[in-house]
Amino acid sequence: MRSAPQKLVIAIDGPAASGKGTLARRLAGAFNLPYLDTGLLYRAVARRVLDAGGTAAQDAIAQAQSLNRVDLTRTDLRTPDVDRMASAVASIAEVRAILLDFQRDFATASGAVLDGRDIGTIVFPGAPVKLYVTASLDVRAARRHAERAASGIDTTLAAVRDDLAARDEADRTRAAAPLKPAPDAHRLDTSAMDADHAFEAAAAIVNRTLAHL
Repeated sequence: MRSAPQKLVIAIDGPAASGKGTLARRLAGAFNLPYLDTGLLYRAVARRVLDAGGTAAQDAIAQAQSLNRVDLTRTDLRTPDVDRMASAVASIAEVRAILLDFQRDFATASGAVLDGRDIGTIVFPGAPVKLYVTASLDVRAARRHAERAASGIDTTLAAVRDDLAARDEADRTRAAAPLKPAPDAHRLDTSAMDADHAFEAAAAIVNRTLAHL
């Protein structure tokens, strides 16, 4: 791997269970960059809203403003109820504006790998490396179902598929920062790839970009 230049930002976007989180962590390690799962920010806000017994419309903005007091290492940030609330939270423009500053500040000092749904389009539109990672709905549903089973969450593949389809639709059609690839993003379909092949393909893209910086 080439050494990453100071303040390099690698922006990775894509739908849920596309493999972008696993890929982002591996790229961060390979290129010695900090990593931020921006989806966890929305999940953390969602968890706080649920814990307070509120609704996204009522409480999400206040919870986002207190993000510095949210534990992003909590083990209950990836449950189905948090999935649904995070989708509602993410549709609120005021929440996205608050978390935008957090994300940009994270990468200011030394660069970073960030994954989410609007990194290359909104958070870092000038990032030199942009990846849009996707996979078919059936493949993503199977991955997420396996994750749920490994965590002891009892659900069906059909229910997981329906949840992902609903989240995809909400992400694509929301007014605030809808999910879409940046015009200059490299598209990576991981439907037929394991984690190693996806990493090799993405690392090759990063290295080709670094060669021209």
